[in-house]
Amino acid sequence: MTIYNNQKEVWFITGSQTLYGDDVLKQVDANSLEIANSFNDNPGIPLKVVFKNCLKSADEIKRLCQEANQSEACVGLICWMHTFSPAKMWIGGLNLLNKPFCHLNTQFNRDIPWKSIDMEYMNLNQSAHGDREFGHICARLGKARAIVVGHWQDPNVVKQLASWGGVVCAWAESQSLKVVRFGDNMRQVAVTEGDKVEAENVFGFSVNTHGIGDLVESIKSVNSADILELCDEYNQMYFMDPKLKRAGDMHVSLQDSAKIELGLRRFMDAGGYKAFTSTFEDLHGLKQLPGLPVQRMMLDGYGFGAEGDWKHAALLRILKVMNAEGDRGTSFMEDYTYHLDPAGMRCLGSHMLEICPGLAQARPSCEIHPLGIGGKEDPVRLVFDGKSGEAVNVSLVDMGPRFRIIVNKVHAKTVDDDMPHLPVARVLWEPMPDLPTATTAWLLAGGAHHTVFSYTTTIEQVEMFADIAGVECLVIDEGTNLRQFKKELKWNQNW
Repeated sequence: MTIYNNQKEVWFITGSQTLYGDDVLKQVDANSLEIANSFNDNPGIPLKVVFKNCLKSADEIKRLCQEANQSEACVGLICWMHTFSPAKMWIGGLNLLNKPFCHLNTQFNRDIPWKSIDMEYMNLNQSAHGDREFGHICARLGKARAIVVGHWQDPNVVKQLASWGGVVCAWAESQSLKVVRFGDNMRQVAVTEGDKVEAENVFGFSVNTHGIGDLVESIKSVNSADILELCDEYNQMYFMDPKLKRAGDMHVSLQDSAKIELGLRRFMDAGGYKAFTSTFEDLHGLKQLPGLPVQRMMLDGYGFGAEGDWKHAALLRILKVMNAEGDRGTSFMEDYTYHLDPAGMRCLGSHMLEICPGLAQARPSCEIHPLGIGGKEDPVRLVFDGKSGEAVNVSLVDMGPRFRIIVNKVHAKTVDDDMPHLPVARVLWEPMPDLPTATTAWLLAGGAHHTVFSYTTTIEQVEMFADIAGVECLVIDEGTNLRQFKKELKWNQNW
C-alpha cells in the first residue's frame, strides 16, 4: 500500500490590502508566486504547493477558506503577510476554516538594502509587523497553527515546512482512517480500552469490529497458486529457516502464514481499512497467530495494534503517513524488559511477533518457534535486531475526560550480545534523559505499555499533530525535570 502524499496540496496564500495601490499588489503576487513555486519544486517538501492570488479583503479571505474546506486535495494552508493585512479581515475566514495552517513569517528579500532602502521598499516588505498583526488575531481567536520564521530560501525553513507538510497529510489521513478490530481487546487490560466515539470526534478515525469468522472466510478464499508464489517471495526476501523451505517439514506452516496474509490483505482492501488489531485470545478458525503477515503489512504502511489496541493501530498508520518519504522505520512496539546496569540503563522493546521489519539493521530471518499463548500452531515470524539511531516512542491514551499523547525521545543502540534463545524482533534503546527519569515521567503520565516507535518522526511533529487535534501532549526528553513534569500534569488536569 503506497502512501501518496505528493498528490496532496497545501495552498500558499498571501495577505495584503488595497491601500498600497495596484503596482505594489502586482509585485506582491509576483513575489508570492516565486516563493510558492520554489517550495513546490523543492524535492524535500513531500506535497504540492499551490499558489493562490493575494487576499485583500474579508470577502476574498472567506471565499478562499470555504474553497479550501471543500477541496479534497487541499490538506492545509501556508499563510504569509507580505505587507500589512488588517487582521479584522481574517476573523470570518479563520472561523470558517477547518483545515490546519502554518504561519510563515518570512520576507521576499533576505537582506536589508542598506544604501537604497526607502519608504517604497518599506511599504512593500512589511512582514516584520504584518505577520505580527496576523499572529495577534490567530492568538485572539485561539487558532492552533504551526509557526515558521526565517527566509524562504533557508534550508531550515524548507525543512520545517516539509515536517509540517507531513503532519497535515497525517491529519487528513486521520479524518478518513478506518480501523478494523478482529475480535475484542485482551481481557482485563485497561490501556487498550477507550472511547471510540470520542476518538472519532477528536481525531476523525473510525473504529469498528468484525468477528474473526469474517476474516477466516476471506482467508479460505485464497487459492493455492497465490500461496506458493508468496512463499517463493518470502524465500527470496529473508534468510529462511530450513524447516520452512519447500523441502522442510514445516513448510506447510509457511503456507498457512502466506494464506493468512493474502486473506487479510484482501479483507482490508475490500473494506477500505488501513489499520487493524488482533488478539491471541480470539483466534477461532485461524491456524496460527498472524506474525509474519502483520510484520509485512506494517512495512507496507498499515497500522496495527496487538491485543485489540485500536488506539495504537490508528496512531501507527498516522505516523506512517506523516513520514511517508522516510525509511519506513516506524512500528508497533512494546516496552518489554530492562537492562539496569548503572553504567548504561536501557530498555529492550519487542513483542511476541509483531515488529515492523523496517526497523531491522540487516536482512531479517524468517523462523518458526513455539508460542506459549493462544493455543494455536507455532507461528512464523521475522527475527532481527533493530538499528541504532535517534528515535521516539509515542503513546496515545484515553484518560477518561480527554485523550493524552506522550512522546519520549530515545537513543536506539546496537545489540552487542547475541540472544540466540529470544526468537523475536527486538530493539534496544536508552530513554532520554535517562531510564529512571523517563520511566518515572511515563508512569506519572499514565503512558501505555504499547507504543509506536519511530526513527523518522520528530517530537515537533507529534506536538504539531496534538495542537491540530486540540489534545494534551507531554514530552519526555533531555530537558525533562520531574518536579516540573509533575506541575505540568497538574496544570493540564482541566484541559
